[in-house]
Amino acid sequence: MGLARKLAGETIGTMLLLAVVIGSGIMAERLAGGNGAIVLLANTLATVGGLYALIEVFGPVSGAHFNPAVSAVMAWRGELPKTWLAPYVGAQLLGAVLGACLAHVMFDIQWLQLSLKVRSGTGQWIAEVVATAGLLMVILRAPSGRAAPRVAAYIGAAYWFTASTSFANPAAVFGRMFSDSFAGIAPGSAIAFVLAQLAGAGIGAFLHGLLNERPRLETRPGVAEALRAIVVETRAEVMRLARRSC
Repeated sequence: MGLARKLAGETIGTMLLLAVVIGSGIMAERLAGGNGAIVLLANTLATVGGLYALIEVFGPVSGAHFNPAVSAVMAWRGELPKTWLAPYVGAQLLGAVLGACLAHVMFDIQWLQLSLKVRSGTGQWIAEVVATAGLLMVILRAPSGRAAPRVAAYIGAAYWFTASTSFANPAAVFGRMFSDSFAGIAPGSAIAFVLAQLAGAGIGAFLHGLLNERPRLETRPGVAEALRAIVVETRAEVMRLARRSC
């Protein structure tokens, strides 16, 4: 499948994900009568459902990263060509901004905004490290083709157990900078969030490797026997050459 199609999948998928996150926040604020817990609950449920569906739909197209931190780890692991990393990130950032604009248009508000919602402090930065590390572990340790429900469930839980409500995605931070809504983040808060997320992605990849049980050589079927055969054949060849030289 060509790179252009994969980039289209990442752009459209990230756009729809941000439209879900921001749009559900706007709708929840309008309906919840000022009850912040209800707003967050509605935002969580919409994100869980939307994320699950989008991963299922776009996974076969582009891998459904929707997240520069995920793409960076996949490139580092060799599962995404390194030359594709920059185009993937560009597509995700573009999709994130388009998703914010789409959410605003649907709710008849100014289509492009700058958020005034400050999100800062050590607790929130640590929360982003934890949220992103957990997300990468869930992705990397999910059986093939079964990441969607695990990722959606983890993000839904992290909305509530992290102080930052689990952005866990530099593209989401970028898109939410352009929405002065419940889901927004002020540009001045964004850099620290992104740095925390990248640190968390590295920690998640490290922990995944640490938890992987690397089988011993002798337990791999056929490997030990093949090595022994190579040693025997090599020794026999050396002896034949030695006899000829005599």
